[in-house]
Amino acid sequence: MRGAKVAVVGAGVVGLSTAVCIAETLPGCSVTLLADKFSPGTTSDGAAGILYVEQFPDIPLERQRCWFRDTFDHLLAIAQSRHAPDAGVLLNSGVQIFREPPANKRPYWWDIVLGFRFLSERELRRFPEHTFGQAFTTIKCECSSYLPWLQHRFTKAGGKVEQKKVSSLEELSSDYHVIVNCSGLGSKELVGDCGLVPVRGQVLKVDAPWLKHFIRQEGGKSYIYPGSGYVTVGGTRQEGDWRLAVDPGDTEAILERCTRLEPSLCRGRVLGQWVGLRPSRRNPRVERAGQRLGGGRGAHVVHNYGHGGYGVSLAWGTAVDATGLVRSCLQEMHPRAKL
Repeated sequence: MRGAKVAVVGAGVVGLSTAVCIAETLPGCSVTLLADKFSPGTTSDGAAGILYVEQFPDIPLERQRCWFRDTFDHLLAIAQSRHAPDAGVLLNSGVQIFREPPANKRPYWWDIVLGFRFLSERELRRFPEHTFGQAFTTIKCECSSYLPWLQHRFTKAGGKVEQKKVSSLEELSSDYHVIVNCSGLGSKELVGDCGLVPVRGQVLKVDAPWLKHFIRQEGGKSYIYPGSGYVTVGGTRQEGDWRLAVDPGDTEAILERCTRLEPSLCRGRVLGQWVGLRPSRRNPRVERAGQRLGGGRGAHVVHNYGHGGYGVSLAWGTAVDATGLVRSCLQEMHPRAKL
């Protein structure tokens, strides 16, 4: 619908993906991306960026599969294109290991990643404290490159960018037909979501160019993810912890755990450390709000937040979902419009 005005609040990987998807899918709309922080200052910038996801309890499994599959296929196309180096998107092979076999040895995404198989007994000898493992090829999306690349793609599609702290969605209601809330942990105050909690994550950037394959321990507490310029080594999952300062005790524990998994890591040089707060929720919130802002003719609101540690893994899929919700809002406002 020409003349429709859409605002996307939040410029992390979910917000930028949503803004790009709307601008490219609904080219007649005017799309504005609003945020107080852009790359390199977002939580997404420090994410390890490996495509992997756990199952959420209350969302239909097929919807979760669509989110992950759409994201994987979108990033796979980039990884296999000439844009891969600029976008920071690359294929990454490795293993996930378990002390005891999980109840479900094949996660719901096993046929979406590439080359999924179980580790052999010979391969498991490398990890003597573990009895089961999975090998597969997934994608690593390095957001310090990907977010600026996405933002350029957004402006190329006609999108507008405005650095602004949004204190309430109501303040945008008179200027936009639809507001898409991708504010992550900010939604705790922005829309009063008491179900959102921070999950503190601390990682190290290590110079260890001889490491080429990832290792992830069950639960994601310990992981080693090689990238294009350094190896991301982590991590922590400290629920309800708002600390943003690096904790030396966590650094020591991370290095100790990960060096047990990969002894050669002790020869690596720590290049830097980073702390971020994952916007965790029992389930991601990808839905239309029940009411328009200010009643009858106010702006529609679509929510897309609460991905926890899986924002990179689900960003494009939930962006596609949110774009469909934006389309339905606009069609309700103008039933004859072709979108």
